[in-house]
Amino acid sequence: MFRHKGKGRTYSHNLKLASILSTVAGIINITGVLAVHVLTTNVTGHFAFFSEQLSLKNYTAAFTYLYYILFFLLGAFISGLIAESTARSKSHISYSIPITIEILIMLSISLSSFLFNTGQQSFSIVISPVLLFAMGLQNALVTRVSQSVVRTTHLTGLFTDLGIELSQLFFYKERSERIQLNKSIFLKLMIIGCFFLGSMIGGLGYRYFELKTLFIPVFFLLFALWYERLLFRFYHLKRRFSHPE
Repeated sequence: MFRHKGKGRTYSHNLKLASILSTVAGIINITGVLAVHVLTTNVTGHFAFFSEQLSLKNYTAAFTYLYYILFFLLGAFISGLIAESTARSKSHISYSIPITIEILIMLSISLSSFLFNTGQQSFSIVISPVLLFAMGLQNALVTRVSQSVVRTTHLTGLFTDLGIELSQLFFYKERSERIQLNKSIFLKLMIIGCFFLGSMIGGLGYRYFELKTLFIPVFFLLFALWYERLLFRFYHLKRRFSHPE
């Protein structure tokens, strides 16, 4: 799911990656909206609000939205930095470190809800950029691992690509082309569906657990790391017994 790159990467790897991490993104996004009234999985809306506040000469609010945008960028930058610096020597670290950072962020926010008043404005100013940082981190990781095939947070681009590919169903006649097109459409539908599922889980969870709902994406991320590690051991043993010394 994370380790395979280039020709070794299959459609199945991308499907597993998309389903797990888009669910995580959906949970985090709705939790951010309900807890601090901030979208955390993209920056398009923040650019609009940033421009609006600038035009109104409300520079404090404009700076806040710019602050959000830069934290998403910082997350993507850190993820890319880790990937580039570790990919050649220790490929498993290139994905395990960003995922671990994301887990620690979710745990920290969940646990902080036991200690602080989550309704305070200062709490919102801290939590919002941290969630945006985590989503920038995840989106950059997924984009790099899947070679830009999977994006788990940007539904606008997904719906655009889906619309284009649905229109191509009327023109692609070759069996091989239609199979490839159907697989691409299904992958995008899976990402959208899992993001929606995550939003539903997060929305229902927030009614009862508030910010503690972020323990749910922690579970999904830990499962992803455990599953990857389990598969690695399986294939290692398989190669070892297939080619005994």
